[in-house]
Amino acid sequence: MISEQLVDLSRLQFAATALYHFLFVPLTLGMVWILVIMESVYVMTGKTIYKDMTRFWGKLFGINFALGVTTGITMEFQFGTNWAYYSHYVGDIFGAPLAIEGLMAFFLESTFIGLFFFGWDRLSRGQHLLVTLLMAVGTNLSALWILIANGWMQNPVGAEFNYTTMRMEMVDFWTIVFNPDAQAKFVHTVSAGYTTGAMFVLAISSWYLLKGRDVEFAKKSFRIAAAFGFASVCSVIVLGDESGYTVGEAQQTKLAAMEAMWETEPAPASFNLVAIPNQAEMKNDFAISIPWVMGIIGTRSLDKEIPGIKEIKEKNRERIISGMEAVTALDALRKNLDDAEMKARFEAHKADLGFGLLLRKYVTSIDQVTPAIIDKAVDDTIPHVAPIFWGFRAMVGLGLLMLLIFSLSLWHSVKGNFTRKRWLLRLALFSLPAPWLACELGWLVAEYGRQPWTIYGVLPTHLSVSTLSVESLYGSLAGFVGFYTLLLIVEMYLMVKFARQGPGSLGTGRYLDEAAHA
Repeated sequence: MISEQLVDLSRLQFAATALYHFLFVPLTLGMVWILVIMESVYVMTGKTIYKDMTRFWGKLFGINFALGVTTGITMEFQFGTNWAYYSHYVGDIFGAPLAIEGLMAFFLESTFIGLFFFGWDRLSRGQHLLVTLLMAVGTNLSALWILIANGWMQNPVGAEFNYTTMRMEMVDFWTIVFNPDAQAKFVHTVSAGYTTGAMFVLAISSWYLLKGRDVEFAKKSFRIAAAFGFASVCSVIVLGDESGYTVGEAQQTKLAAMEAMWETEPAPASFNLVAIPNQAEMKNDFAISIPWVMGIIGTRSLDKEIPGIKEIKEKNRERIISGMEAVTALDALRKNLDDAEMKARFEAHKADLGFGLLLRKYVTSIDQVTPAIIDKAVDDTIPHVAPIFWGFRAMVGLGLLMLLIFSLSLWHSVKGNFTRKRWLLRLALFSLPAPWLACELGWLVAEYGRQPWTIYGVLPTHLSVSTLSVESLYGSLAGFVGFYTLLLIVEMYLMVKFARQGPGSLGTGRYLDEAAHA
């Protein structure tokens, strides 16, 4: 059996690299469309200031993109180094969208980003705008295919287990592509990225306005960011609701953990605004609830129940017992593929194979399973509730804060008095970290809430790891954290350096007089 320490260290390393990487991804997703908007205005109006806006913000985008690529490449290597059995077990399905992302999206994105920076004097206005647009499309296609792969991990459709190869195999590619969980995750994630890009431009523009420098440049950037950000944060909220609905359909355990819902309530279920979850006693020591809200969000109805954690655990117990039959039959088929009785037995219980594999954490043979071990496996099917519960609420709270900021910014942009609202400029500036915090919390809820599975209901995490030494994992974890921290420091240094220089670094002067640059 794999040691628990090895599993925990493998998870920690992947979580650390993923969280570091996702500091760069949202800004890339959001900034690229702001560049498209700014350059479109330049092409339509011919005003040089919009070209300079595209070039300046594009410089900051390029710094972030380069470091994002650097942190992202090492993540994919970990599937082979730290998660070898996972790669073997589901590589036929998981590898396809990642390969398409690399061949179609990443190369498209990387090719046109070069043309974006070096094509200003070699391409016409329209041609360069097309380059910027294709760069944006490539960036979003990268996100699409990665999230299709991740969405399949959350809701494994379009694939079946083949007992002759002992692997999951793809049976319907398009079912995987149009997986509702993947599509909801994609639109929610890219909208969060758009919000991040908008907040970045809004905050730095606010800093310029507070300093009284590059005023016309900052005013135009502020207006574009306010409008784009308002639309984006509204999309995040609406599409987040849709994402919550798909979670309720595919992962009832995660939804119950997000709401600290221990008992199945009469429909429509209430929403726990705040609570103190007590997992040991399976109750909330304190809670403030809003009637009906969770039932409407989670089921889109007034009469459909949302199962509580206690009911889910009893269903999981039944599936574990059924899964024991599948594992027993599978072990027999590994010795004799022609055993007709075991084939029939396996087919009858194969839907619960993953639940039976949860027992491998404690025993090497199903014959060794006891009621106490089944109880442990049942408990394992429920993730730690408190981090998911509070992480989700912190994410939502940050989203509402950004909605307020963008609403006020857009309102005062329309009124034309935002430069005199220094409190608003300060609020926007000091809220700069908000979208990153919200994005990281969102991934915490999505990935931590999937435990104990790497592939939900199919492959337990403890069976997915490579057979490595604990010492080597400590070394690689320290190396990754050190290297990624260095990259983050480089990113921060370069961003601050060029943001302080402002558009003057382009050699076009400071934007104090709009008429001079019209």
